[in-house]
Amino acid sequence: MDIRVIKSNRKIIDAFIELRRRKPIEKISVTELCKLAGINKSTFYAHYNDIYDLSDTIETRIVEDVVSSIEVPENILENPNVFTKELFYAYMDNEKIISVIFSGSRAALLPQKTEYIIKKLLFKFHPEYENDIEMNVLFSIKIYGGFYAFKVNGKYDPDKVISIIGKLNDSK
Repeated sequence: MDIRVIKSNRKIIDAFIELRRRKPIEKISVTELCKLAGINKSTFYAHYNDIYDLSDTIETRIVEDVVSSIEVPENILENPNVFTKELFYAYMDNEKIISVIFSGSRAALLPQKTEYIIKKLLFKFHPEYENDIEMNVLFSIKIYGGFYAFKVNGKYDPDKVISIIGKLNDSK
């Protein structure tokens, strides 16, 4: 890939993250982002359709990075306790960027994208589960339930909360 394309994209992403630290996505304009990034609008539109396309791309990359840090993704079936712990520690390791990018109206997309990416990975190893309603519901409950249990119990020691969620995910 052309180094100029890579540099332009990096400027766009950096400017977007800086703007998201200060305001909700709904208040960010392409004009404002381009000014901050020091690029033309045509450069932005060569990479993305709009601000939401850019946000979606960044969100997906963050979740892919989180999930790819899990050493053995198949543990969601074989050892859910270990899987859960690795997932939540990966969330915590990326908390700064997650809290910026998945804030406001984009907050609910973190567990949604996590579920999608984990299921996609899991079905690669176990295609027989892709159309198994029971397994799909079970994975959804484990991913969403664990995520929201972690979020609403933030006043407690995160290691203990993660351990409890992991134990609950071990039960079928």
